[in-house]
Amino acid sequence: MPQTLPPIPADGDFTPPSVLQIFLAFTKIGLTSFGGGLSGWMLREFVQRRSWLSEAEFLSGLALAQAFPGVNVVNLAIWVGFRLRGGVGALAGALGLVVPAMVLALVVVAAFATMAKSDSVHLALAGVAAAAVGLSLQTGLRAARRAARGVPALAVMVVTFVAIFLLRLPLLWVVGAMAPLSIGLAYLRLRAGGQA
Repeated sequence: MPQTLPPIPADGDFTPPSVLQIFLAFTKIGLTSFGGGLSGWMLREFVQRRSWLSEAEFLSGLALAQAFPGVNVVNLAIWVGFRLRGGVGALAGALGLVVPAMVLALVVVAAFATMAKSDSVHLALAGVAAAAVGLSLQTGLRAARRAARGVPALAVMVVTFVAIFLLRLPLLWVVGAMAPLSIGLAYLRLRAGGQA
């Protein structure tokens, strides 16, 4: 049975990228993003720069990627690739993100072993980490702005933040409690709007 892909919300002239384009785009992201912040980099690359996805669609994929076990950015690469080109696109996204970066990481680790005592190397890595935190914060704020539609959604966000960040409750328990509550509230909101 042939695989059918869900329609991509874009203008009528949108042509999905090729599998090679997906692989190369993820290779670029994997090789140029240091210290984290990959989801922010993906947002810029696929939504703002290439217009392959809408911001709402990307943030929905990000939420889904974070809900699944495993590495969030790999889950997101699989989701984006699948969204654009199905199973082969998912494979291209995951391999493009992981394999070239892994090869580069092995080379850098071998080089770092010889320069590990250098203060300038540690300062450079601290700078990269600060930039990565900024990228992650930007993506988090965008997602929060889009998710905070009404008092119930905002309350779920605040309670989750307080439970994990301030009270340091176990992540699994907090997500296990808040995710069904949030899904139920979203369902009720859609039902009240006549969309469920």
